[in-house]
Amino acid sequence: MDESRISVPTPTLNPTEISALAHLYRGELYRSTVWRTRLDATTNWAVVTTGIALSLTFSSNTASPLPLVLVGLLVAVFLIIEARRYRFFDFWRIRAHILEVYFFGPILLGQGARTDSGWNEVLYQDYRHPSLHITFMEAVGRRLRRNYGWIFAIQVAAYIGKLLIHPVPIDTLDDVWARAMIGPVPGQLVILAGLLFHGTWMVIAYKTYHSRRGADRVRPPRPPRDRLLDLARGAS
Repeated sequence: MDESRISVPTPTLNPTEISALAHLYRGELYRSTVWRTRLDATTNWAVVTTGIALSLTFSSNTASPLPLVLVGLLVAVFLIIEARRYRFFDFWRIRAHILEVYFFGPILLGQGARTDSGWNEVLYQDYRHPSLHITFMEAVGRRLRRNYGWIFAIQVAAYIGKLLIHPVPIDTLDDVWARAMIGPVPGQLVILAGLLFHGTWMVIAYKTYHSRRGADRVRPPRPPRDRLLDLARGAS
């Protein structure tokens, strides 16, 4: 008999198991929502502190651009905190999304609960050996491209405007160095430090744009698991 023609029955789920998976999905969705809220909190902190710095910097003709410099460092701290939170948000989100695509999807199409794609094995291994699916640097890059890159861009634009036109337009390049000077630190050094600071974030955002998630896993990746995880991410 030709073994290639032997049909293997697709494993089915009984109503009790389907109900249990529905409750599992609710739990995973709740946890991802909690971490989503935490992401919004740090982004709001970054926006509020930037707004305060802008108000202080342009409040008077004698106001210093120093608040914009200091808030840039503070926003960088918020970015680091949010990147860590994003790794956990992504962890719960991927689990919920696998259930949405490979469990609820076939049911919505009238195909019933199917396990032939192996999504149940993927989730089993993820529960048995949990590991974050995105590296810290990849999380930083994602938050930069989505939110913090725009916040830094506003800070840079406001800082340049403060140096060039506020309170009056500059006449010579020496005026720029004089306005950028912070105490005994020369203006040239301050601007150079700013270029390095923002240039670093630009490099991270660019380098992580096409990077592969999960590169920091200790265990060798399982091809079926990685394939389904990639499909789930691509559909998100």
